Amino acid sequence: MRQFAAMMMLVVIMGLMMPTIAPAAGEKAANLVVVADTRVLTDSGYYGSFMKYMADAYNSNITVFAVWCTVLTACYGAFLGFLMDYLMSKTGLDLKSRKIIEH
Repeated sequence: MRQFAAMMMLVVIMGLMMPTIAPAAGEKAANLVVVADTRVLTDSGYYGSFMKYMADAYNSNITVFAVWCTVLTACYGAFLGFLMDYLMSKTGLDLKSRKIIEH
């Protein structure tokens, strides 16, 4: 059992060291800058304007973009939750007056 643990430790260490021992891609790449391409976005309509605003927010201030994503995800989740509750009540499944019997 002790030899097995030592062998597994050796395998893990070799696996972690392999990228430094045998680099497959050559030299390290320079720092990459990731931006949203706003050249194809137009300000026509509500959807296009919102997409351009979100792309500009991503390019200029990532914190504003992150806050927007968090708020919109919470709103989408609440909307889907209320919608599914409504649909379940219309099908006869009343989840509001359900007694919890699980322990």
